[in-house]
Amino acid sequence: MARAQAEERYDFATLPDLLRPGLRLVLVGINPSLLSVEQGHYFARKTNRFWPAFTRSRLSAPARAALGLETLGPEQDVSLPACGMGFTDVVKRPGNEASALKPADFQEWAPLLVRRLERYRPLVACFQGLMAYRPFVQYGLGQGGAREARLGPQSPRPGGTHLFVVPNPSPANAHFTPADQAAWYDRLADYMAGLREAG
Repeated sequence: MARAQAEERYDFATLPDLLRPGLRLVLVGINPSLLSVEQGHYFARKTNRFWPAFTRSRLSAPARAALGLETLGPEQDVSLPACGMGFTDVVKRPGNEASALKPADFQEWAPLLVRRLERYRPLVACFQGLMAYRPFVQYGLGQGGAREARLGPQSPRPGGTHLFVVPNPSPANAHFTPADQAAWYDRLADYMAGLREAG
């Protein structure tokens, strides 16, 4: 299947943006891990809880049905844009520790994510963790109050895109179990259903 991606090209190895017009959902990570870049897929580390939680959730049901699969994994990321779901990151420069990112990284990259959202105008962009969302609001949207942001739906609408935050699926985020993570994806599915009904 052809890889859907934005026109941006990077002068270093990173994951391509799996974006196209007409997406219902874009899943936004903080930055790619070196392992994910090496393997060429989002959330490729086996201990990351994204794919197991996503698979368990109602959010993935349309994609599982369309692809004829019971379980989704990193290798399905390239197929999901055809199912209305894409992927990107706040910061495209890869690394092994998101905590190593500096304000300058977000100052450089968050405005570029705003431009991607304004260009592709997905219905919803879902940030994987507040560590991804808060600097996006501060440096990308230039808005205060990012420190007070909590999980769930958010008020900014860049390009008309609704924003939603779920817990970071990294295994280092021990405050949330895999079941908690799946429940947050279920909440996102319900939120998106409500937007469609209201729309």
